[in-house]
Amino acid sequence: MSTDQPKRIRFRPHGAIAIAALVALIGAVPLASAGWYYLPVLLVPLVIVAWALRAGTDAGPEGLRVRALLGQRRIGWSEVSELAADRRGRVLARLTDGQVVPLTSVRDRDLPRLVEFANTK
Repeated sequence: MSTDQPKRIRFRPHGAIAIAALVALIGAVPLASAGWYYLPVLLVPLVIVAWALRAGTDAGPEGLRVRALLGQRRIGWSEVSELAADRRGRVLARLTDGQVVPLTSVRDRDLPRLVEFANTK
């Protein structure tokens, strides 16, 4: 059995978010079928499903990749000066240029694992 460090750590939103949005989508179908002007009601759960499936943070040997609904940002470990949690339990990366980047789906309880992974690189 190998005790090697994983090559990549992935943090994603809880799967229940996507399931709840799918249930909301199914529930919105009768309303949307009542008239064409109700069709935009279907967009809200669709956007939530897309976000839940796409968003997250990946930590790898080269650095962090923070993904959102419409984009992503790559941050090298050399650019990260600090990893810390805010009062709400979300993890933030303070960069060497002073910017603060929230790490999607990384919670304060995940911080020790992320710091340990970052220190091995």
